[in-house]
Amino acid sequence: MPGSVLLRRALGRAGIADVAPWDGAGAPNGTGLLLLRADHVFDASLVAGLAKSPGVLLCRPEDGRPVAAHLPAGASAAAVAAALEAGREAADAAFAGLKPLRPAALTESYNKALRKRGNPYLLRLAPETRRAAEWEMFGGSYKGVTDAITKHVWPRPAFHVVRGCAVLGITPNQVTLASLVLVFLALWLFAEGYFLPGLLAAWVMTFLDTVDGKLARVTLTSTPFGNVFDHAIDLIHPPFWWLAWIYGLGAAGLPLAHPVTIGAIVFGGYVLQRLQEGLFIALYGMEIHVWRRFDSFFRLWIARRNPNLLLLSLGTLAGRPDLGMLAVAAWTVFGCLEQVVVTVQAGLARRRAPLRSWLEG
Repeated sequence: MPGSVLLRRALGRAGIADVAPWDGAGAPNGTGLLLLRADHVFDASLVAGLAKSPGVLLCRPEDGRPVAAHLPAGASAAAVAAALEAGREAADAAFAGLKPLRPAALTESYNKALRKRGNPYLLRLAPETRRAAEWEMFGGSYKGVTDAITKHVWPRPAFHVVRGCAVLGITPNQVTLASLVLVFLALWLFAEGYFLPGLLAAWVMTFLDTVDGKLARVTLTSTPFGNVFDHAIDLIHPPFWWLAWIYGLGAAGLPLAHPVTIGAIVFGGYVLQRLQEGLFIALYGMEIHVWRRFDSFFRLWIARRNPNLLLLSLGTLAGRPDLGMLAVAAWTVFGCLEQVVVTVQAGLARRRAPLRSWLEG
């Protein structure tokens, strides 16, 4: 899509509704004016930061060339617009009175929503830079602290699927709806003891769960409903998959010796982990997996959906899906105990100094 489309969406998210191509007319009296080159792709956080910063000249990180400006009320815009269009240096007389800033100085490096540290992107958009810009935008949409499958296996294929969805006009909510269908398909297959087909459906669902969020972020099409729709599915379905698996073991002729006990462990343990994570946020104002570097590393493997699916896949491929479920139960217990220890450690550490995420630098 043209850079101007993304720019309009980013400006809309920043609360700016009056958006139009530059016509030389300037802003009405008493209002400020944002001027941005539409042949660049701006991280949405940059647009929001610029909108809150009158008198700022936004410059490219690689060469310091200005690409956007926030003119305060009453400032003359024609000369600034001409200088931006011509690609003049920040020292040009047209930019007098404006403070030049690189992207890193306009926003915080720590993105709390995506649980990662990094500078927002500001990319020149041209035919020869398009693919590199797309990849950097996609990388910018990824969460920094997540499970190992999402972080290391899905990115490359998800990039191509996200790109295809954007080209075809497929919306994030449509992708989420497809993943919901796969949730129920996997649930039914697990309950019937068809573990390999069920795992295939489950893994495709987890892949689409990566795609929908990235598609929403890179195209700036996320909505409150879509956010609730996606996260509600993610939150609710995993323990029901595990219960269906336990039930399906009986149908497959591999019943567990104590299915009710194992079911209580995997279901109750999942709920307990979620409650522990909510308690940590309530007590310390941050997610449990972003406090220390070790906590972020442990999030790669903690007993959540994708790591549990990996255990179940290994057990099934070895011909023992029952042992896979026992491994999930044991890992769930360990994960709950680990989070108890982390919560207590955080309480002791806060007595000495306020807690701060290692990602904040």
